Amino acid sequence: MLTRELYRWASAEAVRYLEQAGIVITQTEQKCIEVAEYGLGMLDQVGLELLVYVNTDRCCAKELVLFPGQTCPEHRHPQIGDDIGKEETFRCRLGEVYLYVPGEASRQIKARIPAGKEHVFTVRREVVLLPGEQFTLPPGSLHWFQAGPAGAVVSEFSTKSRDEFDVYTDPDIQAAAPRRV
Repeated sequence: MLTRELYRWASAEAVRYLEQAGIVITQTEQKCIEVAEYGLGMLDQVGLELLVYVNTDRCCAKELVLFPGQTCPEHRHPQIGDDIGKEETFRCRLGEVYLYVPGEASRQIKARIPAGKEHVFTVRREVVLLPGEQFTLPPGSLHWFQAGPAGAVVSEFSTKSRDEFDVYTDPDIQAAAPRRV
């Protein structure tokens, strides 16, 4: 469960990671950092911290912070009406990111899947992103990602974000949308 104390710690820690990545944010933006723990109560393993700069009908820009080994769970961004779904580009700014996408499974993956959750992480083609590297996902692509041992900061650039409609592989995920406490 995301307590006020855990939220405060995670958002302050996210600010520290953003500073390490050389990403300058205002004090107002610091107060707007959201914490996604997906209703699982295991933020240290499954979750992320984010700051949304802009989310219009045409584009979205965010900073995603992942603590060491923290994982954004497997999901996809579905078609909604005439919108074919979110296309997104992840650009690593700090640390190492293990991104998993459809395709031929990698022999051995670097990510550590949380115990008991192996069945809800189904795509296993690994793309490792280091600072300055990026990867673009087409709309509707199933994906998940995890920070390496030092944590990570990822800039996300996409078409309109509708997180509340994301489809997760894990049926235990209760609160998909990030929140501020």
